[in-house]
Amino acid sequence: MTISPLESFRIPVGSGAAARDIAVERRGGKAPGIFWLGGFRSDMMGGKAMALDALGAERGLAVTRFDYSGHGISGGDFNDGTISRWLEEAEAVLATTSGAQIIVGSSMGGWLALLLARALLARGSQAHAIVLIAPAPDMTHDLMLPDFTPEEHESLQNNGYVDQPSQYSDTPYRITRALIEDGAKHLLFGGVIETGCPVTILQGGADPDVPPAHAIRLVTHILHDPVTLTLIPDGDHRLSRGEDLARLKDAVMRLVEW
Repeated sequence: MTISPLESFRIPVGSGAAARDIAVERRGGKAPGIFWLGGFRSDMMGGKAMALDALGAERGLAVTRFDYSGHGISGGDFNDGTISRWLEEAEAVLATTSGAQIIVGSSMGGWLALLLARALLARGSQAHAIVLIAPAPDMTHDLMLPDFTPEEHESLQNNGYVDQPSQYSDTPYRITRALIEDGAKHLLFGGVIETGCPVTILQGGADPDVPPAHAIRLVTHILHDPVTLTLIPDGDHRLSRGEDLARLKDAVMRLVEW
């Protein structure tokens, strides 16, 4: 079997003071391609992203991965990051792909995947399919703000940020007021979520960051497209165990044939 070569390149996004250099890795292959959207503070070298790259190599599918600004090896400051900024980068990288794409989004990447699908529909196009892993749409207002202490709310207003410890990092995660305020522009709950394609959701039942009820709520908003929700009772937020990665690959391959 001949494995398609992996291409690494960078694209500029934005202009002036808002310009940033986005790192992309693409494995050549046939369509539908796999388009990866990572989570908050994650990068394109994580377990799920690399499992999808291996799947593409095995099945001859194109795979595109990239780092948002302030993440991984892309340019830009993480503290300047907003949903609008990272969505702009996702759209710019998607524009470099060829053929239909299966958009796979993890956590915050799930929110961006749904926003990207909506943007495609607005332009008269659509994704081939979407796979969401512990999706966190509206996370700034539904998952972050409600958990802030009074002291953190005060810090957000007075200092412009909150530093919170994370089980995924030795350093605290900084949540900025700009991220929260910008998130309000992209809220999806409260109306029908249009994707224009089949949607598969993988959700851990033991997820401490995005509760299963959030995924169920998401399903109730996708009314016009086929949705499959798989609840993994003992699954955590990352869903990166061997059996989780096998389930992810299986979900993608089923949608390749859709």
